[in-house]
Amino acid sequence: MKKTYLLGLAGLALLFVSCNDMLDVTPRDKFTNDPAFWNNENQVQNYTNGMYSNNFSGYGQGIDDPYFSSLTDDQADPDFNNWTFTSVPAKTSYWSTPYSEIRRCNYLLDNMATSSLPDASKAKYSAIARLMRAYNYFLLVKRYGDVQWQDHVIMSSDDELVTGPRDDRDYVMDKVLEDLDYAIANIGSGNKATWSTDLALAMKSDICLYEGTYCKYRTAADNGKGPDNARAQKYLNECVNASQQIMNAGYSLTDNYGEIYNSLDLSANKEIIFYRKYVKDMLGHSTVDYTSGSTAQRGITKDAIDAFLFLDGKPLATTSLNKSDKPKLVPYYFIGLDGNIGKTADGRDSVLLDGNGNQRMVYSMEDVFAVRDKRLATIVDTHLAFKGYGYARTWLAEMTSSTGYTIGKYYTTEMGTTSQEQLTYCNEIGKGYTDAPIYYLSRVLLNYAEAKAELGSATQADLDKSVNLLQVRAGLPGMTLNPDADPANKVGVSSLIWEIRRARRCELMTDGVRYWDLVRWHMLDKLDTNMNPDIRRGANLSDVPNCDVDLDGGYAIPYTATRTYDKKYYFYPIPTDQIKASGNGTTQNPGW
Repeated sequence: MKKTYLLGLAGLALLFVSCNDMLDVTPRDKFTNDPAFWNNENQVQNYTNGMYSNNFSGYGQGIDDPYFSSLTDDQADPDFNNWTFTSVPAKTSYWSTPYSEIRRCNYLLDNMATSSLPDASKAKYSAIARLMRAYNYFLLVKRYGDVQWQDHVIMSSDDELVTGPRDDRDYVMDKVLEDLDYAIANIGSGNKATWSTDLALAMKSDICLYEGTYCKYRTAADNGKGPDNARAQKYLNECVNASQQIMNAGYSLTDNYGEIYNSLDLSANKEIIFYRKYVKDMLGHSTVDYTSGSTAQRGITKDAIDAFLFLDGKPLATTSLNKSDKPKLVPYYFIGLDGNIGKTADGRDSVLLDGNGNQRMVYSMEDVFAVRDKRLATIVDTHLAFKGYGYARTWLAEMTSSTGYTIGKYYTTEMGTTSQEQLTYCNEIGKGYTDAPIYYLSRVLLNYAEAKAELGSATQADLDKSVNLLQVRAGLPGMTLNPDADPANKVGVSSLIWEIRRARRCELMTDGVRYWDLVRWHMLDKLDTNMNPDIRRGANLSDVPNCDVDLDGGYAIPYTATRTYDKKYYFYPIPTDQIKASGNGTTQNPGW
């Protein structure tokens, strides 16, 4: 089977990132691929630091980032958000960037074989390279299906292996598993912001859950291969084993759901496995700005709001609690930096006035959210913000959202104690410095519960030590092995799997995982706006007089265009430049 791939050869010179504590992402050097470089431990360590900076973007605006990955049923962009590709590109970073990183990994792996470094050091650096090679191949397989497996650096475009066909995606994913297991065995301990065995285990938990469920639910008609139950069970068991090791490693949930998303320092957070560190005035991000500033937000959808359970543990269809989704018009108060209503000099609440001296009003969802899953009021601000009724947090610019629902989970009052600091660090692009969670216990608990349910081996004890810990934090009753049926479950899975999927959606909303969850569950058609109109609807604004927002059935909509599902969207199209470079040995994905 072919095991190589050619990508933009540049002789022996390869750009790399020299980092200080893995924070400085400015390229400073080019290394020359000679023995002296690979025999110098400081240089090899800096080389692996570049892998960290390039692959773990945290809150940066990159591929699969939180908030910005909004092609889902959870968010709706202000402008029409169509499929990632609607035509075949000549080139794309979705293809080239992972292969660039794989090439970087293979340079290290090829040269560790002859390096004079101590064996323990060579094993550690090789483990880092294999971990990141696994990660990048996982990205490629998710997007493209079959891809060429490369286990060493190809030095010539004339290499006879360059022009061959893509390798079967199952073969590639088996190689990914081998890389993950090597990394787990050899990478060693580290802190929460760098390489460690726990990082490798958490990554394995994620990847094996994806592979197990993808192979269980795929179809020959849509994915080129039908279900493979033996393969699914193998990978689901691998997920369970990796997850159990993390669950037994001393991590625990924080009491406050939002804490891991809006903290300035995650180094001591008991829920965090691995995070990206940001530093004030040195390395910043834009997520807080985009979810607090004047740029219209990629708002939360009605479909997402309706997914949250009520405090009686029942869904929208069967709850006996108040189902209303209509907001209430309330006075618009000035909110101080402490998050409380500001006071005037004589102790009265500080009500904001409009240009005519009249009391300003804002639409509040506080009563609506009060009877639902506690996570909802953290993820979504209780005040709606839309054209004509903007809303500002503390000293920040007035916000609006494409759906009326603004995202609150990333906002913090910790970035500054004055109005100027708040404006600078919460409302300017690239100035935010809250740390970004990448792998965390709640995600592993959900992986474990889902894998056990998909295997058909879940016990009540399994639920109690995983997903039910999240239910308790959300103020919900614990899940049982036989939950009541939800009429909305029309996808042919058990009520237990349905509820675990719901828990995952609500816990990880806007975390950048939802699109690929729909792919692996074979539910990509849920992104068809004609079949599922609630995925482009937002807040109920039917009682807003002279509403400036487009409405559909009384609900805010950001655009009138529609998105239509086609089975070809299960795979991205192979860029034409790659097909040409391979001499047509690389074929196009079906439907493209």
